[in-house]
Amino acid sequence: MTKTVVLWLALAFPALAAEHRGTVTFGGLPAPGVTVTLTDGGKEQSVITDGQGMYQFSTLSEGQWTVRVEMQLFAVESREVRESVSQWELRMLPPPATLGRVVTVLVPAPVENPKKGAPAATNTKSEFQKTEVAAKQGAAVAPVVPVAPATADAELAQRAADGLLINGSVHNAATSPFAQLPAFGNHRRNSRSLYNGNLGLIMNSSVFDARSYSLTGQNTPKPEYTRLQGLFSFGGPMRIPRLLPRNGPIFTINYQWTRNTNAVTQSGLVPTAAERSGSIPAARDPLTQIPFSNGQIPASRISPQAAALLRLFPEANFAGSNRYNFQTPIVSGLHQDDLQTRINKQQRKNFYSGAFNWESLRTSTPDLYGFLSTGRSVGLNTTVNYRRTIHSRFFVNTGVQYSRQIEQLTPFFSHVRNISGDAGIQGNNQEPVNWGPPSLQFTGGVTPLTIPQASLLRNQTIAFTTDSFYNRGRHNLTFGGAHRRQQFNVLSQQDARGTFAFTGAAAGSDFAGFLLGVPDTSSIAFGNADKYLRGSIQEAFVNDDWRVNPGFTLNYGIRWDYWTPIAEKYGRLVNLDGGAQPVVGARLHPDRNNWSPRIGFSWRPLAASSLVVRGGYGIYYDTSIYQAIALQMAQQAPLSRSLRIANTPTTPLTLANGFPPADSATMATTFAVDPDLRVGYSQNWNLSLQRDLPAGLQIYASYNGGKGTRAQQQILPNTFPDRATPPSGYTFLTSNGASIRHAGQIQIRRRLRSGFTAQASYTYAKSLDNAALGGRNQSGALIAQNWLDLRDERGRSPFDQRHLLSASTQYTTGMGIRGGALATGWRAKALKDWTLGTQVTGGSGLPLHPVLPTATPGTGVMGNRRPDFTGLSLYDAPPGLFLNPLAVAIPASGSWGNAGRNSINGPAQFALAASLGRTFRSAERFSVDVRIDAANALNSVRFPSWNTVAGNAQFGLPVTANPMRTLQATLRTRF
Repeated sequence: MTKTVVLWLALAFPALAAEHRGTVTFGGLPAPGVTVTLTDGGKEQSVITDGQGMYQFSTLSEGQWTVRVEMQLFAVESREVRESVSQWELRMLPPPATLGRVVTVLVPAPVENPKKGAPAATNTKSEFQKTEVAAKQGAAVAPVVPVAPATADAELAQRAADGLLINGSVHNAATSPFAQLPAFGNHRRNSRSLYNGNLGLIMNSSVFDARSYSLTGQNTPKPEYTRLQGLFSFGGPMRIPRLLPRNGPIFTINYQWTRNTNAVTQSGLVPTAAERSGSIPAARDPLTQIPFSNGQIPASRISPQAAALLRLFPEANFAGSNRYNFQTPIVSGLHQDDLQTRINKQQRKNFYSGAFNWESLRTSTPDLYGFLSTGRSVGLNTTVNYRRTIHSRFFVNTGVQYSRQIEQLTPFFSHVRNISGDAGIQGNNQEPVNWGPPSLQFTGGVTPLTIPQASLLRNQTIAFTTDSFYNRGRHNLTFGGAHRRQQFNVLSQQDARGTFAFTGAAAGSDFAGFLLGVPDTSSIAFGNADKYLRGSIQEAFVNDDWRVNPGFTLNYGIRWDYWTPIAEKYGRLVNLDGGAQPVVGARLHPDRNNWSPRIGFSWRPLAASSLVVRGGYGIYYDTSIYQAIALQMAQQAPLSRSLRIANTPTTPLTLANGFPPADSATMATTFAVDPDLRVGYSQNWNLSLQRDLPAGLQIYASYNGGKGTRAQQQILPNTFPDRATPPSGYTFLTSNGASIRHAGQIQIRRRLRSGFTAQASYTYAKSLDNAALGGRNQSGALIAQNWLDLRDERGRSPFDQRHLLSASTQYTTGMGIRGGALATGWRAKALKDWTLGTQVTGGSGLPLHPVLPTATPGTGVMGNRRPDFTGLSLYDAPPGLFLNPLAVAIPASGSWGNAGRNSINGPAQFALAASLGRTFRSAERFSVDVRIDAANALNSVRFPSWNTVAGNAQFGLPVTANPMRTLQATLRTRF
């Protein structure tokens, strides 16, 4: 075995013993453009160091070589070498030694009669000519100016940097391999140039913004608000007298300070004075199903619990229809501090770097009813990395990362007032941290009363990473891996105060059911508050970038990802077995077969053409699915008090006693997951064509496809449109979903010419799935309607935007002859260098989900059922609406709704943004940036979605409006 390995290595790497490579530095920094000459048995070869200060010789004979390193204004270094890798450090000559010195440089050999339109050829060592030139005006190298002995070191350093320039390389050939920065070696005209930084301020005020759009037409006063963000950065070499040498590590510090208040106008529907008194025409007695006389609920029948909770609802502030009668400005606050620091140090073959990031976030968020919740988040992330250069073609990176995040949310009533206890509501959690009312949901249009749950999260991650780079000939090989250990420490309840939903099924009206204290469904989950979730991630990859020939590059590799199913530290996870019985300490089976092959190519079919063809294919796994699953498994009986039930004669519900003890009739376990759940993955492929056109234009056409497999699906086992066969009432999660997406795009871009550049693109896409892709719909449901017909769930994906058109332009004044580049005087100073930019985006609407606001029989689940389409035009809406309420109806008894999932087209989208800015330069190292950005510059009204809940008072109306015009000013100083 050992002999075989040795033989394989000898065959795979035959040239290692006959190569020599090295790195040239000056002051610890890479030195590009240095001439390196190697003498091998009387044969002389010369090369120039690249941008990293590296050089290489190949096809050498065995033995000893003579290497000479030389550069203008630096001492010549020469020595005999035997090793394959060398390190060189340049030494600057004293001032007198530079006078009249003859220098040797390498310049590109002229290429005779190049083919028109052919790409520039890369120079090799055989294409260089050795030229000796005197340091005088007009030579191929910038002239050497006689320097007096008393010249300052800084002045000499600057002239030495200037001497590296090949004529025209900076101004006319910035992309040439010979182009050099004028600040080589960080040598400037004074010591201040070693450091750089900037100060900035981003400002926004209600004074300059348009008023928020009012869905009701009411003239709600615009509240005052401001948004301020301060920016600071500073960096350079770190120097501490007698502790750190002159060439100490390089550091950078960035700090962002944000103090924002944001305001929106929010509309809602609250109970009217008549409804508060019990006057509801559709109300009926839930005991007898007989309508109340004159639609008036007797005062004696109004539930004491409902009367207590009714005080939390504000009075209507304008006389409206049954759609809206309440509108108020909502002002939220955000305070954020971000600090990022980084330090790095280069020492010959070793490179050290480290980073520390810290963030503090404070929020205050009121709801429509004025109940303010506050949040606080503190996080830190630190990394330490080390890179070892084995030789110029091989280096290894290793790193350690530690991050920690603490998030706390405090609701309005927490530790302030026990609303549930004072109202006489039994069965929910009434610890001080969870004080407050239960959540109240109304399907008829009354704005829900929902107070968030108190929570405290402490998450932590420790990661170890390594990756390597190796170059051999035309191959650039990268490989590595990582291991991450994650902790999710959760101190919170899923639904401690419980949730009541009122649909009108029991009392003829949702609000009548509330006043009578008869909810149609209830749910709750609390207990086992402290959850300590643990998981690990392993990653490994190998990738090769193979430059097959000058016109074809192939990139291929494979990746492996494995996320262990998350476990609870004390085994407190609950799942159901095959007989629907809870099992404590349940764990999902691991899925380690997550191999991801990937391949891509870039091809120039015709050497004399600008046409480039690119393509690729890859598999990508969604390994982050386990955390949400574990949180649901941790909040179930028998470890927690959990249930989700509907109001039936066998399980009657009231506000006073809406959370009965769990038994076989109430099904205490509300969630189960397939123990063999597989990790979902997506196959993505793409093909693109790119070609240059006349007049500085470039066209780009692409096709992108994707196919998702093993996506998550949720079903309600043993449920039917008119009945449920026990056991039922729980949600079952599987990985049997699938998706498909196709997208074609064409883009035209105008390169920057005379200060003007523009780009326009059009995308046509179509995406279908039968899974929970793209997030929840507006009802919050991700559960299939019919567990026996999952094909009926196939429909447009929530993110399926069929048409998307975008365009952007940018123009800078004073560039090009026609743009006034030759203008002088005060007009030029006032009008030059202003940059105006615009961006326009327009597209078709996203799909919306039709919802039937009734519970699935035998469960407390709402929002997964869909209505019937009656055959009337959905978009032939009456005045004031965008959808026709008569186009949807309740399905016939014993049948599911025939409306397809995501079968409603949402409102079209349009946005225009503009910006104007300029950089004012008062010195070489000092400038001031001024910029103004306008979002929704035309102040046009656009809606993101419509209400699609059948029977809701707001059906066919916008849920909210996109932000109106805002102006933001930015002032930044760079030094």
